[in-house]
Amino acid sequence: MNILYHHRTRGRHVEGVHIRGIVNALRELGHDVAVMSFPGADPEHDHEVPAGGASASAASAGNGRLAGLVTKLPGVVFELCELLYNAVTFVRMSRAWRAAPPRLVYERYSLFLFATVWMARRRGIPIVLEINDSALVERVRPLTMRGLAQRVERWCFHQATGLVFISTYFRDKAAAAYGDIAPSVVSPNAVDLPSFDPSKFDRDALRAARGLSGRAVCGHIGVFAHWHGVDGFVEAIANQLESAPDLALVFVGDGKTLPAVRDLVAARGLSDRVLLPGRVPHNEVASWIACMDYAVLPNSNHYGSPMKLFELMGMGVAVVAPDYAPVAEVIADGHTGWLFPRGDATACVELVLALASRGEECRRVGEAARDYIASERQWRNNAEQLLTLVPAGAAA
Repeated sequence: MNILYHHRTRGRHVEGVHIRGIVNALRELGHDVAVMSFPGADPEHDHEVPAGGASASAASAGNGRLAGLVTKLPGVVFELCELLYNAVTFVRMSRAWRAAPPRLVYERYSLFLFATVWMARRRGIPIVLEINDSALVERVRPLTMRGLAQRVERWCFHQATGLVFISTYFRDKAAAAYGDIAPSVVSPNAVDLPSFDPSKFDRDALRAARGLSGRAVCGHIGVFAHWHGVDGFVEAIANQLESAPDLALVFVGDGKTLPAVRDLVAARGLSDRVLLPGRVPHNEVASWIACMDYAVLPNSNHYGSPMKLFELMGMGVAVVAPDYAPVAEVIADGHTGWLFPRGDATACVELVLALASRGEECRRVGEAARDYIASERQWRNNAEQLLTLVPAGAAA
């Protein structure tokens, strides 16, 4: 079946990982997939910016400049640009469909984007929307024209052939707000398991090279931002590390709060116990996870499905995580990870400290986490699930 994957994102970092995961999984299932990206973006070939800061390609750099300029616009102007992008989509889709009509359109849904749904319905082509964002939830960038965004979203959710939500909470919220939405499935994020295979790494050599030999290692992968709670967690546990003398922390990532965390670690004299390597290319993430005995997710949100959770579990590293519903859908407390009451920083720190001396439990739970990922949370599972929303005649 010819499938057109459409998205209006920059296609970088976690977005790019998700796009490549779904596209490659659909191709492995025997489908022909073409990707239509935001002009200048190419998540299939552009890689993350290396640690040295050089761009992966001229196209990626151009995309970054264009998208960076747009995101700096005032709220209402930015949202008007999002609306105007429907005209761009209409022109590009019309050309693509004349050249090679798809049997299915799969779109990573974006606010104010309705042209693809309208065109697919008019031509009788099934369209499935993947819902990672919504006008119903609080976003990093405040939404100015919320009422209009919700009206557009309601129409899209009703007119689409099917909807793929990243969590049950997200689907329930949409159904409560918009009523009888299109048929839907819940597909949390997933992982490319061959790329996150602990047997590919010399764990002892990696730990020795990074000064972690002989220690219990708790890690984290992700953006340093206030809503992820990394800065608060490090500050809280810094006062208690003396109670777990063999514990080392490895927090991989970059963001606004990283400088403050580095200053705190230096001021407390903890540089030998708290490693902060900064952001690393995605293809190096697994080597850092291979050094960990267990991991921590200090905070999340009510609707999200953190990609880092699946990559950690895929490497056989179980996670201490807050009990938000989407996280609890993935982690079985005490079996594939450990849950603490969301918002309870003290409970999180206490659990992390206690696990430092429970190495056998960490290994057992980590193995169960990887088994769960292997059986249910590979990108192939997501691709198979989304295809159940497509009418049988369309796939013929």
